[in-house]
Amino acid sequence: MASDKLFVNARFDDGASHTMLVRDGRIVAIDGNGDRPAGIEIVDLGNALVVPGFVEGHIHLDTSFYGDAWRPHRPCTNGFNVHERVAFQAENLTAAAPMDVRARNQLDLCIGHGTTHMRSHVMVDGSVGLKSLETIMKVRDEYRHLIDIQLVAFPQSGILLSPGTPQLLDAAIGLGADLVGGLDPASFDRDVEGHLNVVFGVAQKHGVDVDIHLHDGGMLGAYEIEQIAARTRALGMEGHVAVSHAYGLGDIPADALKKAADILARSGVAIMTNAPGSRPFPPVALLRNAGVTVFSGNDNIRDSWWPYGDGDMLGRAMMIGYRSGFYTDEELAVAFDLVTAAGARALRLQDYGLHVGAKADFVTLNAAHIQEAVVARPPGRSVYKGGMLTARDNQVVKGALRS
Repeated sequence: MASDKLFVNARFDDGASHTMLVRDGRIVAIDGNGDRPAGIEIVDLGNALVVPGFVEGHIHLDTSFYGDAWRPHRPCTNGFNVHERVAFQAENLTAAAPMDVRARNQLDLCIGHGTTHMRSHVMVDGSVGLKSLETIMKVRDEYRHLIDIQLVAFPQSGILLSPGTPQLLDAAIGLGADLVGGLDPASFDRDVEGHLNVVFGVAQKHGVDVDIHLHDGGMLGAYEIEQIAARTRALGMEGHVAVSHAYGLGDIPADALKKAADILARSGVAIMTNAPGSRPFPPVALLRNAGVTVFSGNDNIRDSWWPYGDGDMLGRAMMIGYRSGFYTDEELAVAFDLVTAAGARALRLQDYGLHVGAKADFVTLNAAHIQEAVVARPPGRSVYKGGMLTARDNQVVKGALRS
């Protein structure tokens, strides 16, 4: 069959060299445990380290300026303030390149580094309506052969403070968004219960998952996490809810942290962190040891929130490991897990990994093992989606978009 490929000299993290038979985009045999059609295409991976495609668990395709004109960062006037940052963002976007162009630039960047699955938050609120979502959905369709993208309807301007947003979130799911989001129920909308009523109400109506931005620190953030977890359990949504950022978990007393970790584990609420440089962030090892799924994402890339970001999930794993004091091989493996298997669990991806039956989404690396991959972030990667070469040396392969 024309869709059959035999990948040889694929070195897994166990150190052994393997063969993978791929048929119709899936791994159907490893090490010869299956038929090999005559005349099959053979792809020699040259004994490179082969790992599952990276999972970008939190990004904003609609607000990045990557590839556009440089936008100097504007500091908040009196410490970090979400309302002010949202206002800066609105001003910057009026002078930005078209959204679809900027989104493609960012996708090419991420795919080139090895991302094969992504969750992007897209503004849906009274300030933009459904326009941003409609634009990003079209781009998602263009890139469907290169990357799987989940879209979160994200109320960047609040829910209760932004007229019409509850109805827009409902309409966004009907239009094609995959999840419903939220934003700082206490400090932004100043009504935790009212905010969560809308978020979980839309989720229940449409049977979709939830991913809520939570920047609030200290015990306020911990309280909001408890309320989100309580809703999750009451509605039987364990494993279907994530809290992004959860800064408060990084700056509360040890006893309160243990309580929050136990609550998160019981409710199956996942935590996304990108280990931002100037803020406390959730203690990854402690949460994982309590049974919480912790995953990662690049978040903003060169936008109105900060000028950093390169789209490399290995770089994000290194950042989290560095800031967490991860030095041993076991700890470095945890950092790698945050951008691969843990991300796949949080996004509830089906058929992910390097095993028979999985989709043939993988990356080749010039590294001895995953620990070296995390600390070295090696160049010279090749990226495969469904067994098709989609990127090499950080560049999307010409013609892959139309395959």
